This record gives sequence, structure tokens and C-alpha cells, in this order.
Amino acid sequence: MEKLEVRRFDNNDAAIVSKIICRNFLEVNIRDYSKEDMKKLSEIYNPDKVKMVAGYAHMYVFCLDKKIIACGAISSFWGKEDESILLTIFVLPELQGKGVGRTIIETLENDKYFLRAKRIEIPASITARGFYKKLGYDYKDGVSKLDDEGHYRLEKFR
Repeated sequence: MEKLEVRRFDNNDAAIVSKIICRNFLEVNIRDYSKEDMKKLSEIYNPDKVKMVAGYAHMYVFCLDKKIIACGAISSFWGKEDESILLTIFVLPELQGKGVGRTIIETLENDKYFLRAKRIEIPASITARGFYKKLGYDYKDGVSKLDDEGHYRLEKFR
């Protein structure tokens, strides 16, 4: 794959990022979750919701030939200086498995929110759990059960 361009999210990116997220819910995550739940999430993750997340997190977009193909964000975890959380990590379905996700994680792990944190959490979907485990994230407190939102809580310590 050619070189990815990485840049910080701009509010003008919201519609495209929203589409990428919703395509993942409706084409990828739907294999592990109910159609109803994925439809609800895709209605929630409209451009305004994306802008809201970008308002409190450091959100990045990843581009090929100037076209946004992926996104990812990191934020302080509940305002803590020494804990952060990874959010909204999505890659166009047709480009998954080509190293883009790894580039997203590397980018987020070089962000100041990651570098200052002692602990980083990620709410992982059933679909993405194996990917994050490969990158060194493990079950929070050893608990390998889904939470009320249908995520595995994974964490990494620095």
C-alpha cells in the first residue's frame, strides 16, 4: 500500500468520517452484532456526533491520494492526566487487513495523550478485539466479558 498521509481532523471532514464509521457498523460489525443495534449506532454517528468527539479528543484522519480512508482518536480518560482512551478507530471496509489500522494505533500511541498516560483503555468491539490484542492491549482487570455497550474493555500500561 502506498504511503498514508496522516493529519488532524478538521470539522470539514465530519461527513466523510461519519460515512466511514457507519459503513463499518453496517458492513463489518453487523457480523457480530444485531442489525438493530448497528442501525441505531449508524444513526447516532452522524457528522455532528463526529465533531463532538473531535471536540474533546485528538482525532486524526488517514488519507490515500488525498481521500480519507480511516480515522482514529485518543482522549483523556474521564479528564485524568495519567489515563487515556482510544476511540472511533475505523478503516474503510475494503482496505481492512492492509496495515492501515496498525498505522492508526502507531499514530495514536505517539500522541501526547498516550505519551503522558500510565494506562490506556480501549472499548473494543467483538470484531476488533483480536486486532487490539495483537498490538499489546489486554483485558482490563483480566475480565474477558462484554460490557453493557457490547465492548470488551482492553488496556495497555506504559
